[in-house]
Amino acid sequence: MARAAATVERATAKERTALVGERRTDKRQAIVRGAARVFGREGYARAGIDAIAQEAGVSSRTIYNHFPAGKDELFRTVLLEGSRRVVEAQVDAIDRRLHKVTDLEADLVAFARAWLEPKSAHPEHFAVVRQMQAEAGRLPSEFLETWRANGPDRSQAALAERFRELAEEGWFEAPDPEQAALHFVLLTGTEIGSRTHPGATPLPESEREALIAAGVRTFLYGHLPRRT
Repeated sequence: MARAAATVERATAKERTALVGERRTDKRQAIVRGAARVFGREGYARAGIDAIAQEAGVSSRTIYNHFPAGKDELFRTVLLEGSRRVVEAQVDAIDRRLHKVTDLEADLVAFARAWLEPKSAHPEHFAVVRQMQAEAGRLPSEFLETWRANGPDRSQAALAERFRELAEEGWFEAPDPEQAALHFVLLTGTEIGSRTHPGATPLPESEREALIAAGVRTFLYGHLPRRT
């Protein structure tokens, strides 16, 4: 009887520990989501811990329990977690759309469309990025470097690797795959980003498709083998 009671007590203790862990994780996620909304709305300089606490539905003390270094640590976390989600989506687009190429131009158009989807799928992240870029001269350079290293640089490195493979398969010429990946991203996304700020305002689907198609054609003009 005593042994059975002890077993039940241990099981109950484990359940309590697991529940506490789940609640802590939920609180942390609520804080990060609330911080992303506040940073995206107010920017880094104007955002305050009290405003973030109110947005997240927690106390300021709870925020410091999770993020002892305060606003700097929280901003860095928001950048890292948002960048991770975008990179995962863009790497998935590479895997889905460029895994097996059969019609180069059509496949690149479909890929470019998928590559740009995170801009509209993760508006809070890109709102933070816009605010950060607007404040770049007043922010520690570490923030921009963290975002680039864990966001755009990682995505473009994955794209460059796939472009290297496609060039080896004879689909196009890319003596510098990193530069080819950069050209592709700029040609298919820059004008759309400029018109949507990026992803903040809608763009008619017909215009978006035309810009993507034009960007792909320009890319291929520069990278298809020249006939002699």
